[in-house]
Amino acid sequence: MEALLAQEGERSAPQRGDLLRGTIIAMDSHGMIVDVGLKRDGVISRIDLEKLPPTESSLKVGDEVSVMVVEPIDRDGNLVVSLAQARESGDWLEAARLLEEESILEATPTAHNRGGLIVPFGRLRGFVPASHISELPRGLDEDGRAGYLKTLVGRKMPFKVIEVDPQRQRLVLSERKAIRQWRQDQKGRIMDTLNEGEVRSGVVTSLREFGAFVDIGGADGLIHISELSWRRVEDPGQILSVGQRVEAMIIRLDREANRIGLSLKRLLPNPWKAAAENLVVGGKMEGVVARLSAAGVLIQFEDGLEGLLPMPDDPELFAPGNRVTVEVAAFEPERERLELRPSGESSGDGSGPEGG
Repeated sequence: MEALLAQEGERSAPQRGDLLRGTIIAMDSHGMIVDVGLKRDGVISRIDLEKLPPTESSLKVGDEVSVMVVEPIDRDGNLVVSLAQARESGDWLEAARLLEEESILEATPTAHNRGGLIVPFGRLRGFVPASHISELPRGLDEDGRAGYLKTLVGRKMPFKVIEVDPQRQRLVLSERKAIRQWRQDQKGRIMDTLNEGEVRSGVVTSLREFGAFVDIGGADGLIHISELSWRRVEDPGQILSVGQRVEAMIIRLDREANRIGLSLKRLLPNPWKAAAENLVVGGKMEGVVARLSAAGVLIQFEDGLEGLLPMPDDPELFAPGNRVTVEVAAFEPERERLELRPSGESSGDGSGPEGG
């Protein structure tokens, strides 16, 4: 008996935010009364009912409804519940599901303010910060940004839920992350049609210090700086420019990481293979000093090879641009490794940009 009374006491003490199921037992101009199976009936105010859209306001006595507890007991002793908030809770749950599953939704902004876009989400209003709009031009002043945001109102766009906080009534969306994920998904689909060793045409979309990104039919692949040329490249901008159309070989498909590796140099003759037939240790070679480093002097040869000469005793003869004659100290074509040593002949003839 004590256990039953305790259970009854628990049912009689609902908490703020609880969802209850009940039946409408009375309606008038002040609101409605709902039997929720507790010692007290739930009271819904007229103001709460006015929040419902017209398509959901046709309720009558006897209908079963879900309500949310707003005030377990007000100053008049009533159990105050909300029909509108109960229905909103379903939208919060849906938003939480989209957040957890990282799903993309399509919606149409209906308004904008200084900070971003307003997007309806069921009975809720989602907010898209301007920083999460992918094509927002940089450097706009406040009036310019407001003008651009206005052009997006009424346009169907993809969004991704990035924050769900019912307590603070915060539902934040991102168009930028939705676009990024769509591109990643698109990239995954395209990767299923690719094979290593294939040659694909693409357009250079961006240059970075470590290489160049190329769009090959909707998926970006990376040409690492080491794959731009058989020669050493210091700046990808020396080889490519944004918007340039190129042919590139697919050399790596990492489906787990969703990455595509491309190469330009694999479509060109390999100078290391060609040199393997006639280059011997002790043989003399003439090349141009490319640069000096802590490791030594990097020398480039006309056939595309590069070799390293340990820092000589007279480095002034090896200024960048000087033509020099050196000997082969070690050659490993399979590792693309060429070690050099000073030649018994002249190690610098003074020609070149810094010579005479």
